[in-house]
Amino acid sequence: MVERDAWLQPVEQALVARHEAYERRLAEIRRTAGSLVDYANGYRYFGWQYDATLEGWWFREWLPGACDVYLFGDFNNWQRTELRLDKDASGVWSIFLPDAMYGHRLTHGSLYKIHVHGPNGWLDRIPAYATRVVQDERSKDFTAQFRIPQPFDWSDDGFDIGQHDDLLIYEAHVGMAQERAGVGTYGEFTEKILPIIKRDGYNTVQLMAIAEHPYYGSFGYHVSSLYAPSSRFGTPEELKTLIHTAHEMGLAVVMDLVHAHYVKNLNEGINELDGTDHLYSQPGAAGDQPYWDSKLFDYGKPQVEHFLLSNIKYWMEEYHFDGFRFDGVTSMLYHHHGYADFGSRDRYFDDEVNEEAVTYLSLANRLVHDLHPSAVTIAEEVSGMPGICFPQEEGGIGFDYRLAMAIPDYWIKLLKEVPDEAWNIHEMWSVMTGRLPGVKTVAYAESHDQALVGDKTIAFRLMDKEMYDHMDRASESLTIDRGMALHKMIRLMTITTGGDAYLNFMGNEFGHPEWIDFPREGNGWSYAHARRQWSLAENGLLRYSQLGAFDRAMLELVKRDGILRDGYPYNLQMDADNHTIVFAHGPLLFVFNWHPSASIPDYLCRVRDAGRYELILSTDELRFGGTERARIGSEHFTEPLDNGDGTTSPAIRIYNTSRTAAVYRLKQETAN
Repeated sequence: MVERDAWLQPVEQALVARHEAYERRLAEIRRTAGSLVDYANGYRYFGWQYDATLEGWWFREWLPGACDVYLFGDFNNWQRTELRLDKDASGVWSIFLPDAMYGHRLTHGSLYKIHVHGPNGWLDRIPAYATRVVQDERSKDFTAQFRIPQPFDWSDDGFDIGQHDDLLIYEAHVGMAQERAGVGTYGEFTEKILPIIKRDGYNTVQLMAIAEHPYYGSFGYHVSSLYAPSSRFGTPEELKTLIHTAHEMGLAVVMDLVHAHYVKNLNEGINELDGTDHLYSQPGAAGDQPYWDSKLFDYGKPQVEHFLLSNIKYWMEEYHFDGFRFDGVTSMLYHHHGYADFGSRDRYFDDEVNEEAVTYLSLANRLVHDLHPSAVTIAEEVSGMPGICFPQEEGGIGFDYRLAMAIPDYWIKLLKEVPDEAWNIHEMWSVMTGRLPGVKTVAYAESHDQALVGDKTIAFRLMDKEMYDHMDRASESLTIDRGMALHKMIRLMTITTGGDAYLNFMGNEFGHPEWIDFPREGNGWSYAHARRQWSLAENGLLRYSQLGAFDRAMLELVKRDGILRDGYPYNLQMDADNHTIVFAHGPLLFVFNWHPSASIPDYLCRVRDAGRYELILSTDELRFGGTERARIGSEHFTEPLDNGDGTTSPAIRIYNTSRTAAVYRLKQETAN
């Protein structure tokens, strides 16, 4: 790491110490368990496990602070104190239920809980390793559900995410993916949404809100049961079918994994599960995430580390997820959770760094890639922690990608605060390309964060109330014309300059109107804004279809010419007077004219190679809702441009139209 980044030389010893802490912990795990993969088998020991030799079921739970623990459910008529568990020296409580006594009562679908007597009293709780949790429609209470493992045929699933040269990620939420007002299902997503994702040109689905969470409006981030796929969307088998079907279609499936925190709820979650405040968290205020009203994991406690690493293996082995987007990594890395100024290099190595979390994340990434070398890990990390995307062998934490979180923040700030005529193209270029070499980055113009209530999508910020009345093709609106133009330009600029992979939140590609607002008391428990109106993009009379068509063409271009694999764009021209940026990527020339009104005939723009260039794509094409002021297919031959120092460079003359991004292909190269 230091050899590749001289800025890190003064902190080399701190990096060495950090790496050695990881190596020590990994060596200890290998000494006791044989390998990291074998260590992460908690889900095969805790919870319900069938013993074929004894012919019955073991139930185990780690609850070291508890005084008494009982198992109860519909199989024993909900008698709370009939079946007492035994505690071993490590704090694991267990009980064996023989088939001879309980086989006819403990059946697939049986409901159960544990009754825990601890320092916080006698409470009915859901076990931490529950793999299925269901909610009663009338009482709204959550209860664990016993499940006899149903064999799922993965034998023909030979999919490998490594077959994709680029990651084009479609961020999706199963529950709000349907158009009807209600909660969508795994089955509906499989049948209706996967074909849309495939058709539109994306190759990776990032599923959000998979782990069980009691409050739907938390968007899946206040997780209560880390091993249970949310039952409001369907059964575990239906989730497996979704993933298997996606693989058959050539789509990878990445899970949005929440290991940064967990819900505070006692009734549904793991908080104070053994009666103490320091089971999965540190005691007192150190165990709280004050900004998110949730609880923090104690990454330095071996049992918590084991619980979380086993969780990773569980989702990969049982459900065949192809990787993870780790949520809230910045919050994990620092005791201040990222609410600090990172202007100094020392901030990455001071006492506020949670070194135990650094070690855990390094182990987590090692485990993912030990399980499946081509699996993908993505860090939601905003601080710029050194080494976040470097391999552990080089002293890094081991993520494959980090999210370019500064890019959507920049676009929103620009649209909110700066008039079009004052946009600074030098600042734009700096933000778009401001990433370290070797740090693979997922670029995105907006994600679900910008779509949630309280914020606005780019489309809604650009066009606002005009979208309600003027998105039909027959309507005339300067606001809509501006919004459509900038929506396309912002996306093309982001994907071609911002990183090594690309992400889009479902519906945003066609400018889905309004915001996301889950049912709550404040909106009368309405689902009106917790859905996606796909029919808008499928209606040829509306302009949404034109935005969708551009997104498909953009992805096709990027894939065909390997733009995301081509490294940094090559800047050729920065014309501040005309708000024009010209850059090259492989055989393609990109010209972005951000000026609100200036269209320049015979505009001279530099190119890398002399030859014949053809206009192959433009945001101003008629099919994308533009006016097509420049003709697609027009050819432009290079001529020498005087550099003012006695040398010349090749350049072409084009019609550089306002609020337009144009793409030219070098069709025939000539000798200089």
